[in-house]
Amino acid sequence: MKKQSIFISAGDLSGDNAGALLLSELKIINPELNFYGLGGSRMNQLGQKQLEDIENLAVMGFWEVAKKYRFFIRLLGDCFEKIKQKRPAVVVLIDYPGFNLRLAKKIKPLGIPVIYYISPQLWAWGEKRVEIIRNNIERLLVILPFEKEFYKKHNIESDFVGHYLLEDIDEKMISSQVPSGGHIAVFPGSREVEIERLLQPMIAAVSRFNQMYGTKAVVAGMNGAFDYESVLNLYPDSNIEIAYDDSRNVIFNSSLVLTKSGTTTLEAAIIGRPMVVAYKTGLVTYLIAKNLVKLKDIALVNLIMNETVVPELIQGQATEERMFLELEKLYNNKNHFDLIKSKLDSLPSVLGRRGASERAANIIGEYLQ
Repeated sequence: MKKQSIFISAGDLSGDNAGALLLSELKIINPELNFYGLGGSRMNQLGQKQLEDIENLAVMGFWEVAKKYRFFIRLLGDCFEKIKQKRPAVVVLIDYPGFNLRLAKKIKPLGIPVIYYISPQLWAWGEKRVEIIRNNIERLLVILPFEKEFYKKHNIESDFVGHYLLEDIDEKMISSQVPSGGHIAVFPGSREVEIERLLQPMIAAVSRFNQMYGTKAVVAGMNGAFDYESVLNLYPDSNIEIAYDDSRNVIFNSSLVLTKSGTTTLEAAIIGRPMVVAYKTGLVTYLIAKNLVKLKDIALVNLIMNETVVPELIQGQATEERMFLELEKLYNNKNHFDLIKSKLDSLPSVLGRRGASERAANIIGEYLQ
């Protein structure tokens, strides 16, 4: 087969996970493909040459992005020049819309097909960016069932391929039985700014809970991301430990989850663990987002199920006291716990069947002929 290259842009850890699964399937289609672009360690291990360390890309919030404006403008230019120079057969954009939509507009005049996999959440952030998708994206691959209908309403065709997490999570974990005496899993986030805002109130709430109910807890930590011990040391005898780089097992071996919003909520839901979701960002970012976001819920599991299945504590509600009380409701009310568990167990069927990455790769493969 002819030697071809693909530029893939994934700007965070979730994108790296999805990108790695996709890359593996693309290599089955054509083992001689060259990959370069943006991504993390998983994509790098599969042979993608990265133009930037993913740790420099993982920022959240309007203010945080604004502080790195020059960095992102330079990176946008670097990516454009590399694409212009190497002329890949196709450009694949994975989530990360603030950067990727700008990149799509910039490379449109080059005439290279652009495929967006894991589409921007325009249904949450308003619909002004729909025209960017319409004018600059050749093919749109969506992973949430309601997204196809959203884009159809705007006269944009899309392919629903299913959710990559159904193949990334071990099949034995999906909708699994809650272990008796399982720990409380604590997920403060993957970005330093998330961890700084959420870890302390989470640890405080869980420490108090453990002391009252004789439970234990495990914080899902990431090596090099944060000094978790400095916070944990403030709460002696808390019966909390830290497990590094083992997030799936931390969820699987838990009976309850306290987590930041984001992909982790979907992972916990697919595994079948009732949870409390917390979200806290900077004041400027929150005030801007409050005016832009049109949704009642923010947790992906609630959005997909179209109801508030799990409780959400947003901004000023994300306190030690509220976290403790919501965990207590789940722990002390078996009927309430079982109802949430049964709803979570129905989620995998809503997300479609396994094989999202293969289906996405086959569509991308049409552009490699």
